[in-house]
Amino acid sequence: MWNTNIPKEEAERCLLCPEGPCTAACPHGLDPAGLLRSVRFQNIAGAAGRLPADNLCAGCPAPCEGACLRPDGPVRIRRLCTALHKEKEGMKALGGDSVDLSSTFCGVRLENPFLLSSSVVASSYEKIARAFDIGWAGACFKTICDFIPREASPRYSALSGGNGFYGFKNIEQLSCDSLEEDLEILRRLKRDYPTKVLIASIMGRDEEEWTRLARLVEEAGADIVECNFSCPNMEQDGLGVDVGQSPEAVERYTAAARRGCSVPLLAKLTPNVGDMRPMARAARRGGTDGLAAINTVKSIMGMNLDTYATSPSVRGLSGVGGYSGKAVKPIALRFIWELASDPQWPAPPISGMGGIETWRDAVEFLLLGADHVQITTAVMQYGLRIIDDLLEGLTLYLREKALTRVTDLKGLGVENVAALEDLERESILLPRFDRSRCVGCGRCALSCRDGGHEALTMRRGQPVMDPAACVGCHLCVLVCPVQAISGFGRRIGPRGCPEGRH
Repeated sequence: MWNTNIPKEEAERCLLCPEGPCTAACPHGLDPAGLLRSVRFQNIAGAAGRLPADNLCAGCPAPCEGACLRPDGPVRIRRLCTALHKEKEGMKALGGDSVDLSSTFCGVRLENPFLLSSSVVASSYEKIARAFDIGWAGACFKTICDFIPREASPRYSALSGGNGFYGFKNIEQLSCDSLEEDLEILRRLKRDYPTKVLIASIMGRDEEEWTRLARLVEEAGADIVECNFSCPNMEQDGLGVDVGQSPEAVERYTAAARRGCSVPLLAKLTPNVGDMRPMARAARRGGTDGLAAINTVKSIMGMNLDTYATSPSVRGLSGVGGYSGKAVKPIALRFIWELASDPQWPAPPISGMGGIETWRDAVEFLLLGADHVQITTAVMQYGLRIIDDLLEGLTLYLREKALTRVTDLKGLGVENVAALEDLERESILLPRFDRSRCVGCGRCALSCRDGGHEALTMRRGQPVMDPAACVGCHLCVLVCPVQAISGFGRRIGPRGCPEGRH
């Protein structure tokens, strides 16, 4: 894999302006805003590849930096571009072999693996049409129902860090349009974009309604019907996550929706369970063709220490809501693997979602068994334009791995996840210290002393490890702020004995 030691802190500082003034100010016709965005979304090879052979930034007075809107000082664009040029020089040629990003999911062709998920980002003709125009393969329309939900205001809150948020809570429910309005949007989209994939998310209140909604959305042009068994924010009891936590209800309502449509049917499952597989099996008994996971995680966040109210506060009150964003990705990946490795339904068709921001995130879902991914929270933060780096980054990755089809990735990592009792526990992998990069801050020794296994001390401004005390936990690797410690040291046997001699 290509080197990623680019000064990403500069990209992290970028405000990601929709119309970057830095690009408008560039005298060489480059697109520094696009380069910054690509680095921010881990498409380093793509950013480097778009630079000309000559480093035009080397002697430039950098009017791009003068145009930067950041109030605490401009992003150092020249530094980043210089690093990208070095990256370009060191990159191996990836070749021009064509890469096929298309796939077939439950018999439906997708031009690439990136879809909008059922949410506000896929709630209007205009949003979805704009997404289709710039390259998104499909969209799962915001859940269609036969009632108008009452929404609260405000309805969002977030845990922020750096230049954005990593955790996002919402208490939003379903589509606020009438049933007929939503059906007309589906008709228009299928008429204007016949090759794009339309998934219609539905939620009924009884079996008859599930059947009727499934029939109506298919008639309106839906290629796939998704049963929302997982929304945690419903004002009424007996809907959403209340269904998704009951195998009997999942099977009953899946069967009801199956009676109403002939197109592929998905069951969207909730992570608010200890084991998702009984719900998946129930959905399969009910007639589902595939699965969608995960929906948001029940959460309380953002307590105000003066008013004692949680966020979002609606006249001083709030409640348990759905948590999303990149913080939930590890939870989502766990459930994707759980579904993909179920011996009762091995490698089912899976539409994966939960915390995906970059092409690398998407690849992780594919490796653990998803066929494609759906995205919401990243679009809410950064806009539909993230599709550019999703597509380019994934294409370059496949070329780097000498793969020609995105479908080759599905499930490659499933067998590398094992039960904890099956892990090898007879040896220790010691960390490796790069003295040339160490700045002597002492963070590693502090964490090892107070939160680890007391194997590190500081001597003359450098960490010194006691191999006999080190258990190979790698806490020091994780806390080092300058990446001077790696997890690729010597593997030894217990208590410091060389491997094979204990």
